[in-house]
Amino acid sequence: MPKPDTLPSSFRPAANASAASPASPSTLVTPVGGADGRVRAVVEAVLPCVDGGRFAAKRVAGEPTRITAHCFTDGHDVLRVALQWWRDRDGNANTAPAEATEVAMEASGNDEWVADFTPPEPGLYRYTVSAWVDPFESWRRELERRVDPQDIRVAARVGAAEALAAAQRASAARDRSDLTDWAQALERGAQAEGDADMLKALALDEAAAAAMRRHPDRRFEVRYPDALPLRADRERARYSTWYELFPRSTSPTAGVHGTFRDVEARLADIAAMGFDVLYFPPIHPIGREQRKGKNNALAAGPDDVGSPWAIGAREGGHKAILPELGTVQDFRRLVVAAKEQGLEVALDIAFQCAPDHPYVKEHPDWFRWRPDGTVQYAENPPKKYQDIYPFNFECDDWRGLWGELKSVFEHWIGEGVRIFRVDNPHTKAFPFWEWVIAEIQRDHPDTIFLAEAFTRPKVMHGLAKRGFTQSYTYFTWRNTKHELTEYFTELSTGPGSEYFRPNAWPNTPDILHEHLQGGEPAVFMARLVLAATLAASYGIYGPAYELLEHLPRGPGSEEYLDSEKYQLRHWDLERPGNLRAFITRVNQIRRENPALHADHRLRFLHVDNDQLLAYMKHSADGRNIVVTVVNLDPHHPQSGWLRLSAADIAATAPSTSDMPASQPAPPPADWQMHDLLSQQRFVWQGDAHYVLLDPHRSPAHVFVVRRRVGRHDDFDHFE
Repeated sequence: MPKPDTLPSSFRPAANASAASPASPSTLVTPVGGADGRVRAVVEAVLPCVDGGRFAAKRVAGEPTRITAHCFTDGHDVLRVALQWWRDRDGNANTAPAEATEVAMEASGNDEWVADFTPPEPGLYRYTVSAWVDPFESWRRELERRVDPQDIRVAARVGAAEALAAAQRASAARDRSDLTDWAQALERGAQAEGDADMLKALALDEAAAAAMRRHPDRRFEVRYPDALPLRADRERARYSTWYELFPRSTSPTAGVHGTFRDVEARLADIAAMGFDVLYFPPIHPIGREQRKGKNNALAAGPDDVGSPWAIGAREGGHKAILPELGTVQDFRRLVVAAKEQGLEVALDIAFQCAPDHPYVKEHPDWFRWRPDGTVQYAENPPKKYQDIYPFNFECDDWRGLWGELKSVFEHWIGEGVRIFRVDNPHTKAFPFWEWVIAEIQRDHPDTIFLAEAFTRPKVMHGLAKRGFTQSYTYFTWRNTKHELTEYFTELSTGPGSEYFRPNAWPNTPDILHEHLQGGEPAVFMARLVLAATLAASYGIYGPAYELLEHLPRGPGSEEYLDSEKYQLRHWDLERPGNLRAFITRVNQIRRENPALHADHRLRFLHVDNDQLLAYMKHSADGRNIVVTVVNLDPHHPQSGWLRLSAADIAATAPSTSDMPASQPAPPPADWQMHDLLSQQRFVWQGDAHYVLLDPHRSPAHVFVVRRRVGRHDDFDHFE
């Protein structure tokens, strides 16, 4: 058996190869960054990458995550690239641990390499990419094109040297033995005058190649300098359907304060409408000092219940429950009952205080006091909140403040809540949010945070980067075809799509857009369809939307008249003209069509009428395609020609090779459009298709594309 020191001298390193003479100019050679100059592979970029790895990209646990790397080397040698990924339980693991999983990446063209990994459970993960020039694969590729017998014999001796080196790296005894035997056979064949073709076949043996690939020469490997973070959330982070109500307005008797038991009586109806998140405004004691009256009046009457966002009174603060709603036991019972109906309870977290909140006396240093001995009340221009004190995040005891606010989340997590809608997070310190969300999700990785921040785009994106799972959007103020197309294209395909998950709401207790103030059912229906099909997560301020509430507090106002924020409301949910059946159908369509469960696969379609908006979504496997067309004009029928080609359908369809051999491939330009709202069916052919929508009948089509799968007994069959 040949040993390394018996191989030809051309295969052996020089005795002093690594030691340069003190006088040698090589001592003056220092590569940029101090790298080993023998490292030839380059890892130029790894994607997704948010702000250079400063923040985490977001995905869903249990679903494949595609990683792309830009890697290359000089010359024509073979490059190998590998993805490493691991769970980061401490939030700071930048170096791959021993238990990291490695996946070979495949070249996809233009020096891009791809691989998928599937985070198994919610939590924080890290990934990085390594690359190296593979001497064995380079040798093997060169050998494949050799035909000269002498060239083949020389190449075989080079291969023998590579095999012996791999045998020394091998940890498994079987591989060491097999590679050593293979090296000996190559050396014998190279020195004999036998058949060169047989020697070449031996050198290209697949079993030997597999063993070599298990023990590659990675001495000159380069690794991307950073391990990039990825947050894997549970599915509800990507796809959720929210219903907001005020528990105090759920009593069946007008004028009587509602309770948690009253909410229980509504759970089955809310679940039957297809919602999966039931969101409550704050449920805490409401301050009496500076309490607001009806319609945001500065002076409250003796019977006024005040705003739930003015948190805290003698009964307690952020960890207490308003006594009129019930007890802690009642709340726990409600959470369990909601879960039995397929609903999760989401709570509003508003980090602010009424003037009589216990914090004001116990921790006066947590607030900003003015020279006259008063605290500056909260403002979100042009709105003023005289009944609310904001926290001072610049106080000396900021650590104590942070710790107490974190304990608020921990308290309600202990009561069974895992979803929090956070009120105006952009008015609190950004470092606090980054810290507290990471802390909470480290111990409770299934927790979801929705940011209610209607503010500047960079601020909204900054909050999403710092950990918020979902974000409210500008959808409420995007109404024209151009506005909707531009905005949702940005949300679904722009850089922010890696971390910003939109949650679209056509209304909230704070926002009654002027578009809804006419009260036309077609507007309410169209806006609901848009929210529910453009965004994978959407919500409504429920009773008001169901009943088409549309009167503003005054001209130019976006606030509801007789707003539930300041008074009890009694909702007659059986009132004629309500939208319950329509909402139920739309949510059923969402649930049954996985194309509507994600935001990334949205494509707008051309229609030659600016009052018609059309777009397509498809599922990850391409088997479910939904095409939505909405009439943006609530008063008049609108028609136009929609462009949808066979190529558009084929681009998302599964391969026809997946179909049974007995069935012919579907004709390329013949498919059925099944309107899931009206149950009408149309066969579309060609590239241009006529659509007509009368808003007084239905302002939208929600088509599912059904492909022809055959013709039997003179009937066409689609699925």
